[in-house]
Order: sequence, then C-alpha cells, then structure tokens
Amino acid sequence: MSLSELDDDIIRSMSIGAVFSDYVGKITSLDFHRTDDFLITGSEDDSVRLYDIANAKLLKTTYHKTHGIDRVCYTHHPSALICSSKYNFESTGESLRYLSMYDNRCLRFFKGHKERVISISMSPINDCFMSGSLDHTARMWDLRVNVCQGIMHLRGRPTVAYDQQGLVFAAAMEGGAIKLFDSRSYDKGPFDTFFVGGDTAEVCDIKFSYDGKLMLLTTTHNNIYVLDAYGGEKLYAFSVESSTGSNIEATLTPDGQYVLSGSGDGTLQAWNINMGREVANWDSHIGVAACLKWAPRRAMFVAASTVLTFWIPNDDAEGNPPMTTNISPSS
Repeated sequence: MSLSELDDDIIRSMSIGAVFSDYVGKITSLDFHRTDDFLITGSEDDSVRLYDIANAKLLKTTYHKTHGIDRVCYTHHPSALICSSKYNFESTGESLRYLSMYDNRCLRFFKGHKERVISISMSPINDCFMSGSLDHTARMWDLRVNVCQGIMHLRGRPTVAYDQQGLVFAAAMEGGAIKLFDSRSYDKGPFDTFFVGGDTAEVCDIKFSYDGKLMLLTTTHNNIYVLDAYGGEKLYAFSVESSTGSNIEATLTPDGQYVLSGSGDGTLQAWNINMGREVANWDSHIGVAACLKWAPRRAMFVAASTVLTFWIPNDDAEGNPPMTTNISPSS
C-alpha cells in the first residue's frame, strides 16, 4: 500500500500482523533503517535484534553483557548501529559504541558522557551523529573517529534530533525550551528558540516530519505536541494516560498526517492532525507500549513493551484481524 493512500479508514484498520515474544525484559529502544526494510531493537536482556520488516522475520540476535544496551540508533549501513551503554560507562567512559551486526563486532567506542545517554540522532546526510545525556551535555561525533567533535552544556534533560535534511538539529532543555541550531555552525549558538507554552515538563523525545514542516514533541508529563518547525507555533496538543516508570513514545506517519502514541492504560491512540481529532484507539495487547515508530517506507508501525508487535492495515472484508504469529526465540 502506498503511503500516499493513508486515510482515517486505513489508520483505523491497523491491527497486529506479527508478534515477537521471546524478549526477557523491556524493549528500551528501536529504530528503522531509513532506506532498507530493516528494524533494530535494544532491550533489558542486553540484546540487539535485527529484523526483516518486509517478511516479519528475526534475522539475528547479538548479546552485549559487558556494557549492556540502552538506546539504539541506525547508521547508514543496514548492519551497523550506534548504541549507548548501560553498565561500566562511569569508570571506562565508554558510553557509546559503534556496532556491526554482521560480525558482532564493536567498531569503535566513544568516550565522554559521564551519565546515561538518553537520546541519539544520526545525521541523514553524513557520518555525524549527536547524543544527549543526563550529564547535561549534548555531544557531536563522527563515526570515523572516536574523539568528540563538539560539546554543548545544556540545562535539564538534553534531547536531540536532526531534521530529515540534516541541515538543522533541535536540542531540548529544561522549562520546555527547544533550541534550533544550524548543524554546520552550531558553535555560533541557536538561531531560534521555541517554548512549549504552559508546559514546563522536560521533553523526552523529538521527531521531525519528513517534509521538515512539523516537529513532534513528547514530554515527561505524557503530553504530545505538534509544532510548526519554522515558527515554533503549537499547532496541536494531545494527552495520554501516565505510565509509572517509563516515558511514552509518539510517532508521525511519513506523510505527516497522523500522530500515534502509546498510553499508560495499555492502549494505542491515533490522531488526524489536519483535523485535530482522534481517529483510532486500539488495545495494544502488550501492556504499555513505551516504544513506538512508524516505518519510513511502509504502511506499518511497530509497538513494543516486553513484546514486539508489527501493525499493518487489515484488508479482511469481514473486519477480522490478520493472523498473529507468535515468534519463538532465534539466534
């Protein structure tokens, strides 16, 4: 199905097509490759898993017991990723790693952050990436060298994201402030600053729409905002039920028409942002889905808790959901 065909009826028809239930602990992060049909996940069982999303197939699992797995972010290569460490980084400084899924090898360590990394964003146009940490710094890196290329000291919880063209990046800090930087001259300071009016909660996730016109924010108070990425105006605001112990992730469809989010009550919700209304509310069947992303090139999304689910349009004229497959462990 073409992504240009998305409408309210198709969004409402989304249902579970496959389930991967062999995780031990929560899935903490997931990411799609930008141009190939691959998905990676990181979880509390210290595993990284690679999936073929076109065929709903687990391709490979690797374990990383020494440093653990927290956040994962795809690089440009379909078998390579950046991940943040969960253990030992305070003493070794090895807070970020560049991993090859092809041969289960660490290609490079990146030292610098003193506390947990909560945000990673890869530039879509070159080998640069950014990380934000609870040590109140955002750092710029290059995959080709292990030395930090730049550092910004920010108040609060620094969450970072490149736009889809790689020309601009956003950094969130305390008080609901979002600062925009030119990625080629960030050392000159932000060229614009937005404030999410009336909400001083810290931003825990930032996503740009594919056309660069919208910015999606999720806060630690489980509020979701859609902003005009050029002027910072708040276009829409949605709220979901709070979740104890985890933040909720929201996602935009590639056409920028819909926002989807998990909720603390175990449901998934979708809103048509052109109309400013809710169009769907599903039982996730997996509890609170803290990880949620729409695939860049397909009419599908994934939602995860301790279980990973693939959601696709239901073409059954009878209205029955597609067959759900419980996937057994694989190496």
